[in-house]
Amino acid sequence: MDIWYLICDLIPLEMLRWDFMRNALLAILLMAPLFGILSTMIVTGKMSFFSDALGHSAFTGIAIGCICGVAAPTWVAVLFSLVFALLFSFVRSRSDQTADTLIGVFSSTAVALGIFMATLGGGSFTKYNKYLIGDILSVTPAEIGMLALVLLGVLAFWSIYSNRLTLTAIHPQLASSRGIPVGVSQTIFTATIAVVVTLSISSVGLLILNSLLVLPGAAARNVARNLKQYHLFSVGFALLSGISGLVVSYYWGTSAGASISLSLAILFASTFCFRKRRA
Repeated sequence: MDIWYLICDLIPLEMLRWDFMRNALLAILLMAPLFGILSTMIVTGKMSFFSDALGHSAFTGIAIGCICGVAAPTWVAVLFSLVFALLFSFVRSRSDQTADTLIGVFSSTAVALGIFMATLGGGSFTKYNKYLIGDILSVTPAEIGMLALVLLGVLAFWSIYSNRLTLTAIHPQLASSRGIPVGVSQTIFTATIAVVVTLSISSVGLLILNSLLVLPGAAARNVARNLKQYHLFSVGFALLSGISGLVVSYYWGTSAGASISLSLAILFASTFCFRKRRA
């Protein structure tokens, strides 16, 4: 962190005089490629609503952790989200229901269970506001280190499985005929989303987390001409919106997560208009 602070000292920006803004900027620089890469796989795999359902399951895990008196409820949420993701993959592989129907079932169940656990015994919802709204300005160096490890893991996963997941999403039967373990690939993918969603929920917030997992890839899809551009644009859009959203948050006093999400929405609208003109 000392090296990062020295770099920030060389940047003539008022907001970087504060340690909490420096931490927030570093967290964004780690989270942006993380969300950008996952977004392309989520959009291609048509799993947008599933990432939202995982956010609800993470909230349920946090509520369970708080009720049990766990010092770090986030780790309970990680475990609960992993179980949730694996259970979804199991049911999906053995059901003739469509994916969106199953996601609706799991999502509504997670929401109901989370609210039930949070209000059990007349409990107050106030202590969960951090997880609903998020506060990236309070991110700690330990959380930044964890984000860095998760990013390295996702990069390794993406380098190995990106082509397989793309083919699986486009044509599962063809992927299977080429020896790709479709079920295993999808299970690992859902588990990866579960970990990322859970570890990001306190920084970004449940209410807007799904937009950060969908909008970068959706905007990139409007303008990308090939798969390489698709990934690069998605990461670039995530970085641009993350930095601009943080700047807007500092100078206008708005929520950082909401500012980042709105920046992404503006990028999506802009790329959509560009796509229409190019057509």
